[in-house]
Order: sequence, then structure tokens, then C-alpha cells
Amino acid sequence: MPASTREAVRVAVLADSDTRWKWGALTARRITTATAEPTGFVLRGRATPTARQLAETGVSQDAPREVTGAEFLRAVRDAEARGEGFDVLVLSLVGGTVRAVLQGLADLSLERRPVIVTGYVGVVYEKLTDGLLLRHGADVVLANSRHDAERFRAVYEGVGAGADSVVEAALPFLGGAPHAPEAGRDALVFAAQPSVPVTKAERTYVLRRLIAHARLHPGREVLLKLRSKPGEHTTHLEEFPFQKLVRELDPPDNFRLVYGHMGEVLDRTDLLVTVSSTAALEALHRRIPTAILTDLGVREALGNHHFVGSGLLTSFDRLDKGDVPIPDETWLARQGVASDGSYGKAFDAARDRVAELLALPALPPITPYYTAETAPGYLPGILARHRLDVTAPEPRESGLRRVVREAARGAYRHGVQRVAPVIRRLGEL
Repeated sequence: MPASTREAVRVAVLADSDTRWKWGALTARRITTATAEPTGFVLRGRATPTARQLAETGVSQDAPREVTGAEFLRAVRDAEARGEGFDVLVLSLVGGTVRAVLQGLADLSLERRPVIVTGYVGVVYEKLTDGLLLRHGADVVLANSRHDAERFRAVYEGVGAGADSVVEAALPFLGGAPHAPEAGRDALVFAAQPSVPVTKAERTYVLRRLIAHARLHPGREVLLKLRSKPGEHTTHLEEFPFQKLVRELDPPDNFRLVYGHMGEVLDRTDLLVTVSSTAALEALHRRIPTAILTDLGVREALGNHHFVGSGLLTSFDRLDKGDVPIPDETWLARQGVASDGSYGKAFDAARDRVAELLALPALPPITPYYTAETAPGYLPGILARHRLDVTAPEPRESGLRRVVREAARGAYRHGVQRVAPVIRRLGEL
């Protein structure tokens, strides 16, 4: 039966990192009329978030269940068998994983499949075409701004794929009180990113300049906002954590490392500085003065090219002198910042589209762009990397096996973040 005839809409979110869990859970709430919390799943893998990371997102009191891709598909199948099938699935995943899950859902041959929603967790500055085509086949592909919606439709139409799935929305985690300066408070926050910049030399440069700025302005708090602690993973691999690099330096007392929910940090921020973090859009939404660094160049690899035309590009030299960029209002409007008060309506179109799909007697078959016909040399490799065989028997996990698995996962993380970078550096000698 159409979900619109049920008393409640059932929603599930599948994510593969802490930031994508945050995006997925908040998106699920904004685009549906579901009154219950979404059922949460996080994929077991390299970027599986810890309990601390999940709690720090601040989006749900109920921790999502850690699963493999096959276990997730089994959960979807079994929920339908119990008469409790999901009406909406939010896939907050990298593109290749979205395509694999789409295939798995199609192979389940459910009597009534869920509406499938996907999108991007932040600024889309790399792999635009490939990432979009891997996501094609979802019923709704959310764009976080008018700018992104136009780009997404152009890609789909340019390859002859349907673009009806693209719906303009906004980043679901924008919010908070507008910036209000306080007497005696002067806080500069640098929003760090795990892989931007990527080299040790560039990350050390940023750190040294932050420390030098703190020394130059002893009355200002200079806070380095970090997303993960050593040993934890985020969406991207962090080869040279700032926590380790700072040990080699001697920062003054007004320089500190901080963690926690980004919104809470922004509550006490008077100037947000970053290379290209999505935190810049959060700050701009709240009218917090924001600066995008050009010290390492304006490059696609850094993602700060996305901010060309924003009026926000500047350097440490200018910040040291007290210069603060002034954002371009036209650019802000196209980027979904919605600092003009329009944010409350940003998800109306997506909510209407989902409701329209839920009201259909039956949803159409899942028809991705990448198929055995369009990409026979590419798609098989993507599907092979995701073991989604739901027909395989589900193993019974003893307490001992669970302990061993967690230990193995910890060892794997250590190998990826600690041992592998050392081996790569030795190989360069």
C-alpha cells in the first residue's frame, strides 16, 4: 500500500562516517513527515565512527547499528517481511557505495521498495561527474544549493540520463543563533580538515601561522577545531594529524585545540578561518565573519576554488593585520547559505517530492545510469568491492568473536593511520 495511507512514515539512514551520519539523520527529518526517529545504520569499514564521534554529531540519542552492506539489505528485507518495511531510505554514502546498495535493493525484489534519497554532505569540489553518475538511480538526489542543482542537472542531461531526481535543498545542519559579538570576547576558530591540506609541510605551515597569529594577538583566543582524536577516522584519511604536529611546536597559552559539536564551537566564534571546510557555510549562515585561506594557492586539490567570487579569499598576512573579508551577497544566495531568513523553506521542494513518491501506487524500477551495458569495464569492479550477497547465511556472533572483531578493527585502523604512512615515507627515501 502507498506509504501515504499509513499512520506513520518509516525512515532508515545508512551512513559510512560520522559526518555522513549527521547529514543523513538531519536530512531524514527535514524531508519527511516521520514523527519517529529514523532507524540508523553505519557501515562497518575504514571510516566507521566511534561512539564518541557519533555522540558528538549531536543528531540522535540512539546510536545507529553497525552493519555490513549485506546486513543492511537483510534488515530492509526482513523489515518488509514483518510488515514494517521502510518507506524512505536515506543513503548517506560515497558514490560507489550508493551504486552498490542501489543494485542490492533492486535485487531484493521487494513487493514495495522504499523511496531512495541520496546527496552530498558538503561542498562538491571534486569527482563531480563520476560521483553523480554513481548516485544516479536514486529517486531523489539532493543538491545543497541552487548552484549545485544546476551543475547536477547539467551532468545528467549531458550524458542522456534523466535529471528529474535532482531536487534543490540546502545543507541540513545549518542553524544556530546569528553572530552576536560579546564585550571582552575575541575568538578566532580554524576549522581543520582531515585531508586538506594533505602534505606534512603544508599542514605544518598552517599550524605555524596560527601559532604566530596567536602570539601577535595575545588578547585573542586562537582555537584549532579538530574533528577526530588520534586513532579515529572521519570521511577522509588524516595522515598527519594536527595533534601530533603541534607537539613539535611551542604554542602560547591563547592557542588551544578544541573538539565537540561544530555548532557549539560557532556559538563562541568571532572569526572562522579555514581552507575549504563546510564549516565556512555554517558560519556564513549565522553571519559569523569568515575567511578562506589562499596561502597555499587557490587550487582544485584544496577545494578553496569553490569560494571564487565569494569575497572571502584572503591570507594570513591580511588576517594578521586585522583585515576581515566581506562576503558577496549574490554568491551566498546561490550557495544555499540562506542567511536572509529563507532557510525555513529550503526543504519544501524535497519534502513535496518525497510525499509525491510515497503516494504512488507503486514506485518505478531502479534504473541507474551505470549498468552492464553503459559501463561494462567499470561497474563490475565497483559491485565486487561491496560484498552484498544477502543470500549467504548470516553468521552468529559470539561474545568472543565480537571482542576479536573489535580488536581486529582497532588493529586495522592503526595500520591505516600509523603504519601505512610510515611505509610510504620510507618508500620515498
